Amino acid sequence: MYHLTALVTLLAVALYFYTSINVARSRAATGVKVPAMAGHPDFDRAFRIQMNTLEWMPIFLPSLWLFAIYISDAIAAGIGAVWIIGRIVYVIGYSKEAAKRSPGFAIQGIASLVLWIGALGAVAWRLVH
Repeated sequence: MYHLTALVTLLAVALYFYTSINVARSRAATGVKVPAMAGHPDFDRAFRIQMNTLEWMPIFLPSLWLFAIYISDAIAAGIGAVWIIGRIVYVIGYSKEAAKRSPGFAIQGIASLVLWIGALGAVAWRLVH
C-alpha cells in the first residue's frame, strides 16, 4: 500500500485548492471582475501562483506515484513533502512580490526532478533486467 504517497497527494491537492480560493478572494479584494485574467498586481500574483501550481501538478503527481510504485512509498512521500514545502515557500514569496518566488520554485523544481529521474531510472532498470 502507498498510504504515505496518498497522504502527500491529498496535501498537494489541498494546497492547490487553497491557491484557487485565494484567487477568488483576490478578485473580490482588488475588484478584478470575471472573466478578466489580469488587472491588479495583487490579483495577478495570486492568479500566477494558482496557475503555476496547476502547471506543475501534471509533472509532480505522476512522478511522485511512479517513484512510490517503483522505488519506495516512504521516500516518495518524503520528497513529495519537500515539494509541498517548496510550493508553500513559493506562495509566500510570490504573494509579497514576484522577485521573491525563486527559492520556493527552486525547491519544488528540484524535488520534481528527483522524483522524475528516480522513476525513469527505476522503470528503465526494470525494463532492462
